[in-house]
Amino acid sequence: MMILKKKTLIVSIVLGALMVSSAALTKVITPTTRLAASRPAVDLNSLIPTKIGEWQEDKSLVAAVVNPQTEAALNKIYAQTLSRTYVNANGERIMLSIAYGRDQGGEDTQAHRPEFCYAAQGFNLMRNVEGALATVFGNIPVRRLVAVQGQRVEPITYWITVGDKATLPGFGRKLAQLKYGLNGTVPDGLLFRVSSIQENENQAYKLQEQFVNALFSTIDASQRVRLAGKLIN
Repeated sequence: MMILKKKTLIVSIVLGALMVSSAALTKVITPTTRLAASRPAVDLNSLIPTKIGEWQEDKSLVAAVVNPQTEAALNKIYAQTLSRTYVNANGERIMLSIAYGRDQGGEDTQAHRPEFCYAAQGFNLMRNVEGALATVFGNIPVRRLVAVQGQRVEPITYWITVGDKATLPGFGRKLAQLKYGLNGTVPDGLLFRVSSIQENENQAYKLQEQFVNALFSTIDASQRVRLAGKLIN
C-alpha cells in the first residue's frame, strides 16, 4: 500500500511538472509581435487600380457572393474587403474579391475558404483541385473550383497569403503560420479570388490568368508582395 501511494505521488508530481512546463512553453512561443504593425498599412481601394491594362471596372455589377450571416462572420475576421467586376473590350468579365486580415496566425482568425462561402450560397462545387497560376514574376499555388447554381457556371481561382508567402488552406498554411509563430510573429495575410461566369472552365482559367498578369504588371513589386507573397520563378 505504501509503495502504491509513493507511485501515485510520483505520477502526480510528474504530471504537475509537465503541465507547468507546457504552460510556460506556450507562453514563451505564443506570438506577440504583429507583422502588420511593422509594415505599411493596406488600403485595398488604393492598391487595386480601377483600370488594369485592357480591363476597366464595371460599377454596374457587384462581385461578392455573400449573405448577411456570412458577411457578419467575415467582418469579424477581415480588416478590409474589396469586391469589383472588371470588363474588357470584348465584353469578358472578371469578378475580383480580396479580403485582408491583420491576424492570420490561428484557426479563429484565418481567411475563410471560398468553398464554404459558395456552398453557403447554395452553389454545388463540381471541381476542386490544386494548381499553379503562371505569372511573369513567378508561379502562385492556387486552388481552382467550379461552382454551379442553376444555369450559372462559375470557375474560380484563389490563393491565400500568410505574411509574405502565397499558399493554400491545409498543410501549406499551417507550416507558414508555424514558421512565423516560432519567431514570435503574428502574420497578416489575405484571400485573393478571381472568377468568371463561363461554361468552358479552361478558357475561364486562362482569362483569369491573363487578368492577374495584367494586374501584376500594373502595380509595383512591393504591392505584388502584399497580394501574392514573394514569388519565385
